[in-house]
Amino acid sequence: MSKFVKDEVVEGCVTGIEKYGIFVTLDEYYSGLIHISEISDGFVRDINKVANIGETIKVRVLESDDDTFHVKLSIKNLDYRQHKKRLTEIEETEHGFSTLKDKLVDWINDKEKEKNSKTA
Repeated sequence: MSKFVKDEVVEGCVTGIEKYGIFVTLDEYYSGLIHISEISDGFVRDINKVANIGETIKVRVLESDDDTFHVKLSIKNLDYRQHKKRLTEIEETEHGFSTLKDKLVDWINDKEKEKNSKTA
């Protein structure tokens, strides 16, 4: 019986990224490839934006070969990232940008003095 079963979702570590797919290590023996066609139903413009080397991701097993320890993987329709970057809304304080505005004139004057002292 195979260690990895078809349609099973497991975790793996991204070990390489090429223009045709993402290489993932599943354990000390098994490794696999997420072919670019198994990343998304849409067009993948930049495969390097999908995952990072060293990142742990969830993958779906498509096929497993116990003789070669290779696994065909997919992340289509899968929430594969462990820690997605979440966009948070910036909350404006009561001061807004006024503190920057107040300091801007001083910063400009300091830079002009610094520039003039270097040329003198």
